[in-house]
Amino acid sequence: MNNLRLRDITYLKGVGPKRAELLAADLGIKSFYDLLYHFPSNYVDRSTVYTVKQLRGDMPACQLRGRFLSFTLKGEGAKSRLIGLFSDGTGLMEVVWFNRIKAIRQTYLTNNEYIIFGKPTEFNGRWSMAHPEIDLPGSKGAMQGLRGTYPLTDKLRNRGITSRTIFAWVQTALATATIIDDPLPPDVVARYRLMPLREALTAIHNPVNNDQLQRAKFRLKFEELLLLQLNIQRYTRRRRSMSGGFYFPRIGRFFNNFYSQCLPFELTGAQKRVIKEIRADMGSGRQMNRLLQGDVGSGKTMVALLCMLIALDNKTQACLMAPTEILATQHFETIAKAVALVGVNVKLLTGSTRKKDRDLIHQQLVDGSLHILVGTHALLEDNVRFNNLGFVVIDEQHRFGVAQRARLWNKNTTPPHVLVMTATPIPRTLAMTVYGDLDVSVIDELPPGRKPVETLLRYDNRRYDVYRGIGRQLAQGRQVYIVYPLIEENEKLALRSLEEGYELIKETFPNHRVAYVHGKMKPAEKDHQMMLFASHQADILVATTVIEVGVNIPNATTMVIENAERFGLSQLHQLRGRVGRGGDQSYCILMTRHNIAAETRRRLEIMTSTTDGFVVAEADLKMRGPGDLEGTMQSGIPFDLRLANLATDGQIVQLARDAASDILDTDPELTTAPNRRLSQAIAQSTARTIDWSRIS
Repeated sequence: MNNLRLRDITYLKGVGPKRAELLAADLGIKSFYDLLYHFPSNYVDRSTVYTVKQLRGDMPACQLRGRFLSFTLKGEGAKSRLIGLFSDGTGLMEVVWFNRIKAIRQTYLTNNEYIIFGKPTEFNGRWSMAHPEIDLPGSKGAMQGLRGTYPLTDKLRNRGITSRTIFAWVQTALATATIIDDPLPPDVVARYRLMPLREALTAIHNPVNNDQLQRAKFRLKFEELLLLQLNIQRYTRRRRSMSGGFYFPRIGRFFNNFYSQCLPFELTGAQKRVIKEIRADMGSGRQMNRLLQGDVGSGKTMVALLCMLIALDNKTQACLMAPTEILATQHFETIAKAVALVGVNVKLLTGSTRKKDRDLIHQQLVDGSLHILVGTHALLEDNVRFNNLGFVVIDEQHRFGVAQRARLWNKNTTPPHVLVMTATPIPRTLAMTVYGDLDVSVIDELPPGRKPVETLLRYDNRRYDVYRGIGRQLAQGRQVYIVYPLIEENEKLALRSLEEGYELIKETFPNHRVAYVHGKMKPAEKDHQMMLFASHQADILVATTVIEVGVNIPNATTMVIENAERFGLSQLHQLRGRVGRGGDQSYCILMTRHNIAAETRRRLEIMTSTTDGFVVAEADLKMRGPGDLEGTMQSGIPFDLRLANLATDGQIVQLARDAASDILDTDPELTTAPNRRLSQAIAQSTARTIDWSRIS
């Protein structure tokens, strides 16, 4: 489509330099290609004419037929507005213009019949419509059937550029573009029964009916997702063919002794399956890059430890990097205790490690006597040198930037195997796209004996019932988290602040020590407060979401989340994972005001209906879109998806993924004649260059 990309929008009939500058600044439309791929955001049925009497407050844009009874100019200067009183015989509506008033007044007359089209709004029992499209009945402009409405800015509307203007320019561009090169090979178009590109572009802007519109959307979504999948898979294949890695064929004394003598529980079927997948990677001779997904408490750390022991059995070292000192310390204590009887030397390296201990760690790393190093970002320091690093585990990987993670690669001449772990379940369609270069393993089974966390939605008027329930838990010697979304009072949002909540909780439970943690505290003070709770010197922890990834406290059985409507579903699920880690029944209580929107209530009710993180993640993706899922988009998608939606187009993602695999099986570099346009389209569509092989 080089011809369309190179044709400047300035030279399209009706545009010109000034409008071209506006289009570029506000909508990014600089070429014919940009215009044709500026798709309608929704469609309305222009075959129906409504009456004022039929209007409802939640109606989208609609059309009415009637006459203007009068025009009145109100205000002066920049604040002036023109109000037309419109009647269709069933009621009255005010039609308002804030600019181009002189032209409007000269164009439209009283007592002439018009069709007006726009979004009706109601205020104090009166209907109004601002800047509608206006046609004479029977005119070419009064279109019937489906009509697209285009994304616009107020600035463009104020300059007289309407949805109809964009539509007219699109029709002109289609008529004058004699050649529209289709990037898809003919055999792909035929195999998947796709519309030809010109037909699809025509139909999406001016569909005859809904069936034709859906076929056009399918074609254009497939094209976007195929280019995306080709780009990801091409880099994946290059890395796998070029990147050698450690060959770990042996299962030796470290693994066998631990498995037979020290394993504290029977592995779940899911854990065993994942270990087999990782072992296959480690024995392939290629560097492993694998994403391990699993809910909080599913046993990811035990899987990582067993795999690190395989690395030790093959004469290499291993490390585990965690995002916080508390979490790194927790991992260290868990691993060191677990392997104490099998002769594994484990050390902890954080920013707080004393120089004497640090010097010993550096010495043992270099001479190879230190087997496993657990730590924070401190592992990335240049003076941390391994004798032979063969296996890297990164916990809560979305907390680390790609460049930070890549520094661990350079700790050895042969790149170590990399296992990245996350407790944020990622929907399959998103994982196939964002983490397309990583092999994905899922632990979808909790250890036996774990009781699901009971999640309850409670409104402010039942707050003291909730406090009585907390009191009963405290009386049994249990501990409680209370989470707030803000640190300081924000009157505009009217949210309960952490500081106010802290004082209220101390007053409500005077016989219990309350710890207090938020993100603005100095690390040492934050760690001190967290350790008070971890050591059960404090019974209640009042906190912001800093505890979302935190210590393992099996004795904590209750999580209260204030203003739960302010949190995303995935974040609520992560917070809920702080409780239910012991054998006792645990509770997550979502506190909110009663007058929340219906959609917000539905979102919170999802949390009360399931503890399955993947169900929650799918719902979050559909409700909020992929860009809002916490951390999962950090690596970035190298395309601007104009039409495809990763939340709802999973089937098309899979088809595009399969098609990309088939194409690359026969033409890995897209150099044959049918595929050259694909390669060009990928290069043109890539928003920024990403080395997918570094997402580890």
